Amino acid sequence: MLQNLTGWHALVILAIILLVFGSAKLPALARSVGQSVRILKDETHEGVTDRRAS
Repeated sequence: MLQNLTGWHALVILAIILLVFGSAKLPALARSVGQSVRILKDETHEGVTDRRAS
């Protein structure tokens, strides 16, 4: 599904996000997404190490 995306698709998606959230809220949105990804990575890493210890 994602293999057919081109650079134009990415630009259109970025423009839609910019219109929906506005330029003032984008840094906060990116920061919260980054924190969420970091938490997800930490939790999955802990789950893998917990399973190995069992």
